[in-house]
Amino acid sequence: MSKDYVAITKQISNGIRTLRKDIPEVMQGFSAMAGAATKDGALSKKVKELVALGIAISTRCDGCIGFHTEALIKLGCTKAEFEETLGLAVYMGGGPSLMYASDAMTAWEQFGGPED
Repeated sequence: MSKDYVAITKQISNGIRTLRKDIPEVMQGFSAMAGAATKDGALSKKVKELVALGIAISTRCDGCIGFHTEALIKLGCTKAEFEETLGLAVYMGGGPSLMYASDAMTAWEQFGGPED
């Protein structure tokens, strides 16, 4: 049975809403860090999201795979760019990363990523 990445990200988003209410200082700090780290600079936001996806795969974080895949689709990532990133993640992480790269392709499809 494949994972439902749309449902995973929705469930996590619900928990994050609670955390924003209950520990606002921590969540504001995290949001500020995320915004600073992902804004366009020497690397584009899309390139930074591709790097984040590779890290998400190597650390086996389902929520991260979902959120970064969704962000990449919104940023106009092509399937070829996405798959090359998966290939690099597999190269660096071996068999376990291959399993999560497969999951990332499922997330791509579930979020409606283009076929190129």
